[in-house]
Amino acid sequence: QVIKVYSEDDTSRALEVPSDITARDVCQLLVLKNHYVDDHSWTLFEQLTHTGLGRAIEDHELVMEVQSNWVMEEETKLYFRKNYAKYEFFKNPLSFFPDHMISFPSETNAALSHSGILQMFLSSSTYPEIHGYLHAKEQGKKSWKKLYFLLRRSGLYFSTKGTSKEPRHLQFFCEFSNSDMYMSLTGKKISGAPTNYGFCFKPNKSGGTRDLKQLCADDEQSRTCWMTAIRLLKYGMQLYQNYMQPYQGRSGCSPLNITPMRSISENSLVAMDFSGHRSRIIENPTEALSVAVEEGLAWRRRGCLRLNSHGSPIAMANMGMSIHRSQSWFHHKISREEAQRLILQHGLVDGVFLVRDSQSNPKTFVLSLSHGLKIKHFQIVPLEDDGKLFYTLDDGHTRFTDLIQLVEFYQLNKGVLPCKLKHYCARIAL
Repeated sequence: QVIKVYSEDDTSRALEVPSDITARDVCQLLVLKNHYVDDHSWTLFEQLTHTGLGRAIEDHELVMEVQSNWVMEEETKLYFRKNYAKYEFFKNPLSFFPDHMISFPSETNAALSHSGILQMFLSSSTYPEIHGYLHAKEQGKKSWKKLYFLLRRSGLYFSTKGTSKEPRHLQFFCEFSNSDMYMSLTGKKISGAPTNYGFCFKPNKSGGTRDLKQLCADDEQSRTCWMTAIRLLKYGMQLYQNYMQPYQGRSGCSPLNITPMRSISENSLVAMDFSGHRSRIIENPTEALSVAVEEGLAWRRRGCLRLNSHGSPIAMANMGMSIHRSQSWFHHKISREEAQRLILQHGLVDGVFLVRDSQSNPKTFVLSLSHGLKIKHFQIVPLEDDGKLFYTLDDGHTRFTDLIQLVEFYQLNKGVLPCKLKHYCARIAL
C-alpha cells in the first residue's frame, strides 16, 4: 500500500507500507528516514480540508483502516507533526478535569486524588461523570442551542429540562464506537458556531456535514476536558499502553521496531570544565546545561568579534538582526491567527512557543507562548544604548544582544514569563 504524508510546510512524501501499519509505526518510519529525534510527541493527523476538521490519529490505529473511511467528496490529508499534548493528561490530570465539571459515583470518596480520577476513567466498573453546558448544532438547521450535557459510560446525553439529571429528562446524543471525534480548525467560519472551541463526531464512512454531530464549548479548558474524557472513554487502557510503551511496534513489521539509538561514542561523552588549573567532570546536569549555553554564547561573541575586525558596524548590526532567521522557532511574517493555529496544532502544553515578526510594529518581534490552556503574546522590543542594539521583554531590565540569546535565557529561566520556554513550533520538511 502507498500512503502520502504531508508536513507543516506542505512538502509531502509517499511511503510504501504494509496494510497492517499503525500510526505510530508511520511516525517512526518518518523519524528514521528524516533523521529526526524521537521524543514521543510525533503524531499523524487526519485533516478534512473542506469541512475544516482535524484529529490526531491514535498511535494504535491502523492507517489503512482510517483511509478506508475517507470519501471522494472530502479532500482529506495525512499530516506528520508534533503533538506535545497527546498524553499530557497522564502527567498533569489537574489541568484537564476541573472540579466543577466532574462528579463521582456516590459510593466514592469525594476527596479522590487526581491520579485516582485517571484510575476510575481506565476502570470498567466505575466511571466519573463529566457535565456542563455545550452549544449543539440542531440537525438540519443553521441554529445552535445551549444545552446541559452529561458524559456517562453508555454515551453522551443532554437534558431537556435545565440541569436535571433525571432519566426522564435525559436524551441520548451519541455514542462513540462507530464514529471519530474531530476538532474544528476553522472556528466560526464554516459552521457558524457561537465560539471558536468547536468539536464534533463524524460517523465512519460518512461524507459532508449532514451527518456530523457538532458541539462547541465556551472556552478551551471546557473543550479539552470533554475531548480528553471522551478519548479515555472510547480507548481506555489502550491509551495508557500507548503512553507507557512509546517504541513497541504493533504491526509485526520488524524494520519499524528499530528505536533510534545513540552511538557508543556519543554515550561515552561527558561534560567537562576546563576553566581552572585542572580539568574536572561536571556531575550536575543543570550545571552542565548552563555551561553548554554559556559556551555557545561565548562562541557567538567570538564570531561577532572576528566579523567586526573585517566588517563595518552596519554589517554587524545587520547580522545581529538576522541571525535568528536560521532558527527553527522563528517564523517570518506570520499573523497572530496563524501563530495561534500553529501552537494549537502542536498542543496547548505549558511552554510551547514560537517567535515571529510583529505585524503592528515592523521593528519589533512577538513571542507567542502557551500557558494554562491559553495562548499569550509578549512583545520583544529593540533598545539602543550607547550605539548598541539590545532586545528585551521587560522594558530593558534584562537585555540580550540577539533573539537567540533571549530564547536560550528564557528556556532556562522563567523571568517575567508565566513559564519557561519548553517546546518550539517548527515547520518541518519531508
